[in-house]
Amino acid sequence: MASSLSSSFSVSSSFSFTSRQAFGLQEGKWDFRLPSKAFPQCQGSIHRAVVAYGATVGSPRSRSQGRPRAPVRKRLWKEGLYPGTSGSSVASPPRTPIKNHKKKMDDKKAAKAWVPTVTECLAEKIAKMQWQEALEVFQMLKEQPFYEPKSGTYMKLFVLLGKFGQPYRALELFDEMIEEGCEPTTELYTALLSGYCRSNLLDDAFSVLDKMKSLPLCQPDVFTYSTLIKACVEASEFGLVDSLFKEMSEREITPNTVTQNIVLGGYGRAGKYDKMEQVLNEMLESTASKPDVWTMNIVLGLFANTGQIETMEKWYEKFRNIGIEPESRTFNIIMGAYGKQKMYEKMTAVMEYMRKMSYPWTTATYNNVIEAFADAGDVKNMECAFEQMRAEGMKADTKTFCCLINGYSSAGLFHKVVSSIQLAERLDVVMTTLFYNSVISACAKAKDLMEMERVYQRMKKKQCRPDDATYSIMIQAYQEEGMYDKIYDLDQERSKILSNSVAH
Repeated sequence: MASSLSSSFSVSSSFSFTSRQAFGLQEGKWDFRLPSKAFPQCQGSIHRAVVAYGATVGSPRSRSQGRPRAPVRKRLWKEGLYPGTSGSSVASPPRTPIKNHKKKMDDKKAAKAWVPTVTECLAEKIAKMQWQEALEVFQMLKEQPFYEPKSGTYMKLFVLLGKFGQPYRALELFDEMIEEGCEPTTELYTALLSGYCRSNLLDDAFSVLDKMKSLPLCQPDVFTYSTLIKACVEASEFGLVDSLFKEMSEREITPNTVTQNIVLGGYGRAGKYDKMEQVLNEMLESTASKPDVWTMNIVLGLFANTGQIETMEKWYEKFRNIGIEPESRTFNIIMGAYGKQKMYEKMTAVMEYMRKMSYPWTTATYNNVIEAFADAGDVKNMECAFEQMRAEGMKADTKTFCCLINGYSSAGLFHKVVSSIQLAERLDVVMTTLFYNSVISACAKAKDLMEMERVYQRMKKKQCRPDDATYSIMIQAYQEEGMYDKIYDLDQERSKILSNSVAH
């Protein structure tokens, strides 16, 4: 068998000093030494890898430091026209624009029509995942005399509403679309079905499937079945998965690699590894659903999340032996697994391997580094990694700020938690349930229960559905303070939310 994963990412034992010289790093540029208690025998290795990558990529400013600047040429204007270099020059007032040119500029400013303004605004709201504002702008657009219903616009809105747990709003919009004379398609029905699947409303999703089968021009395809199979897998309804595969066979719809990857991941998360290997063997024998890098990432991610490091490394070698090449996401999964197990030496080795083999570092790569420092309580180096990430032009996402907030709150730096939230708002970071849970957890650690309740109310106002982690954090905070009446009210509210979901 090929060498193990750890040997593939070998790092020299003399890395601590020689690598700084090899990468051309200046001594004292960043102090990235890690606390010896948190990072035994690999003090500063992760930071040196981050700095080395930054030095390799190089910012425009650093690239231009070694170049001699061109001499500044003084321009001598005619005296009395513009300020010259001589003291006797008199600055004249700016010239009045030519009449025709001024008229042309005014006409250009007035030529901005209302049509592109509304459509551009709608596209912006959808891109920023602001579903409430998007619906308001869409209603404004529908009131205009020039409006014509377009299936593409409805498709984007269905997907957006589905992502934010608003399937019934999507259904209302779907009915409006039919009333406006826009013909439904398989893709539109699949988008509607996907919204129900995201909210784990399987009965409604199967109702949409039955409706599609009754319409000759909207028959379900492989993407429809893959979406529904994914929902069944996540709900551990493997009996429904088997029935859907049987139905696909009867309709002569061949499962593709995406479909098989979904089932593969479902069996793995359920601990049914024999079934997982069976699906993988079927993929190897098939011509329509060959395993790909996504298959590799799913399998590695399954063992990474459960802390089975050795099994993850063995499967990595198996996929390499059948000719599947890894990508940056593959190494990010491996890095995350090593970071969670505090195997920082191996984590650093993977980072170095990515740099040497020219695998680009992504937002997820930096998130793993930031999360590692946050878990170790090393705020200084966490901030350095974040600044390096922004300097390389990487866009911080929701997980980035969740890691920062968790790191600051664990260190007791609650004023920096506030500044991180404000920065996330300025950068238009999507505030998901995970984001709000991090903020609520920070408030609980600060013993600021009033602010915790304000964040919870804001979360509900933004139509962001609380999950089990949200309630668990708040209940624990109330228990520590002996506020059992609050716990009772929270349980009642939780039960009411669940009953409303079932009623719909």
